Amino acid sequence: MQQFIEVIALFLGFGGWVLVYVSLENHYWKESTQDGSVILTSAIYENLWMSCASDSTGVYNCRDFPSLLALSGYIQASRALMIASIVFGTFGLVATLVGMQCTKVCGENYILKGRITAIGGVFFLLQGLCTMIAVSWYAANITQEFFDPFYPGTKYEIGQGLYIGWSSAVLALCGGSCLLCACKLNSSDEKIPYPYQPASRGHVLSTVATSQSAPSNYGRNAYV
Repeated sequence: MQQFIEVIALFLGFGGWVLVYVSLENHYWKESTQDGSVILTSAIYENLWMSCASDSTGVYNCRDFPSLLALSGYIQASRALMIASIVFGTFGLVATLVGMQCTKVCGENYILKGRITAIGGVFFLLQGLCTMIAVSWYAANITQEFFDPFYPGTKYEIGQGLYIGWSSAVLALCGGSCLLCACKLNSSDEKIPYPYQPASRGHVLSTVATSQSAPSNYGRNAYV
């Protein structure tokens, strides 16, 4: 049962780790459509790295953000959190592969392997939290600007890149939780009472004292 849970957690964590890359590569973190005539209809969409514009004819143009320091604070924080999420996910995958009971790494030291698996679960949880905070913070700024009647700039809506990020966070959190549950089951199975319990020191001393004070059935001449 424990090995089955570990395999499921590994696939969940790996799926969340892959979706982080997919979310970062997606251009549609926020998008806005400006309707005019058929020819003048254009769409503007952005992610953490660039801004793009396309028209109804299929022609599009993208440009990278010119300066890191000129960006908004939430974009810089989201970049850092997403990069940290990739790093945590990589460490989580390595630790999980090493600590799984079905692998031969670390021999048959299942106590050590269980602890390594728990570390992998913690890394997956950190990956999910970083991704969740990044995409939720980005989405909160989009909705705040959209419903602000005094905002002078272009109003955007939530794009598909954020939904992919939320899916990645959920998979990573589920994978880390499964790994921690598997380690908890392993620790409960290890608490087996030891069958042999040696006698206490006081009991041994009392036994020795009793044997020394016991009367002998042999006479003094029997030892000559």
